[in-house]
Formats: sequence, C-alpha cells, structure tokens
Amino acid sequence: MTTTTGATAPAVVSGTTDLPKSSSSNSLSSTTGSTLAGNFQTFLTLLTTQLQNQNPLDPLDTNQFTQQLVQFAGVEQQLKTNDSLSQLVTLQQTTQATQALGFVGKTALVDGSTATMKSSSATWHLNVPTDSTVDITIANASGQTVFTGKYTAAAGTDIPFTWNGQGNDGTQWPDGKYTISATGKDVANNNVGIAAQVQGTVSSVDLTQSPPLLTIDGASYTLSQVKSIIATSN
Repeated sequence: MTTTTGATAPAVVSGTTDLPKSSSSNSLSSTTGSTLAGNFQTFLTLLTTQLQNQNPLDPLDTNQFTQQLVQFAGVEQQLKTNDSLSQLVTLQQTTQATQALGFVGKTALVDGSTATMKSSSATWHLNVPTDSTVDITIANASGQTVFTGKYTAAAGTDIPFTWNGQGNDGTQWPDGKYTISATGKDVANNNVGIAAQVQGTVSSVDLTQSPPLLTIDGASYTLSQVKSIIATSN
C-alpha cells in the first residue's frame, strides 16, 4: 500500500496467549468445602453410633447402609477435585500475571482504530484479505474528518499506514488522538472487510484485575487482545 510517508512494517517477533477464565469463588469454595467435610464427619459419627446401638432384632438395612456410604464417598471425592481445580486456577492466574509484567516497556500491536499522533506521525496496521482498492478516512477526537485517500493494496496482514498529520487541503493537524476507517473493494468490485490495529508501548499492568489489564497508549487491553510484540532496535 502507498502511504503518506512511505513507512515500512516493523518485524513481528512474538505473539500472545489465550485469555484464561477468571475465578473469584476460591473463598466461597473453601467455606462450602469445610461445611460439607464437617457434615461428612458428622455422618460417620452418627452412623458409627447407630451401628453400636442398633436393635439386634431389627438391624440396619444393608442395602441402605451401603448406598449411604457410596453417596458420601462421592461427595468426599468431589471435595478433593474442587480443591485441586482451585489450585490449578491459582497457578494459572500467577502465570498470567508474570507474563503480563514481562510486556511492560515493550511495543505491542492490538486491535483498534484510534492511534495517537506524535511529532506529526500516526501509524495504523491494516489487514487486507485480498488485493483491493482501499478508501481511508481519518477523523480527529471530535469526529471531524481531517483526511481521506484512496490506495491500492496487495493482500496481507499488518500492512502499515502512516499519516503525516496533513489534511487534504494542506492543513497540519496537531498531535493527538485520531481514528481511521478503512473500506475496500476487490477486483470484482465486491466489498472487502479491512481490520485496523494500532501499536503502542505497554506502560503499566493492573494486576488487581483478572485477567490482568495492560495499559497501552492510555487505554486498557487484556492479554488476548495483544496480537504481537514489535521488535525495537537496541
């Protein structure tokens, strides 16, 4: 794609992992487990007492006794399974938090259409599924259209489009937030969906959230929204 500044795409060196499911019921599960475990012990005590004091002429029904034992054994097994799952969730959350901290200071590529122009330069990355003619529209933070253009683009992902901040009438727009809108037509004049992505430096991580939230260019993103990490020269 021809861009207003002729910038090239940076190298993509890594991706991200799926978003794990969060769990906020560990304390509740622990309380419930303690209650059920206590009831289980109470049942065993009552059952032992009943066996010791049963009427020899009218003993406890064997089938009923066996059925009760099986049911409570199943409850005990379920309690142990729940405890194991809680431990796995905790380990998964710790791993995710550690991974998120490793992104701080790195440049990440995320889904989005709003980029920050700095020093009269703003860059978006476009995913074009097929060779297309692409119409670009850029609007400022108040929704005013400041630039439009038509370009030819070959099929590809992470195709950079860099805008130098100049409007169609030559006006130099100030640095700030700008939103891109891209639509395309293929060689058969069919509509082509074009997705936009933006890049920014991960400035912080909020570990109080589950999953952790990355702060990129003033906006919050989950790990699942990070598409790649862009290499920077030393």
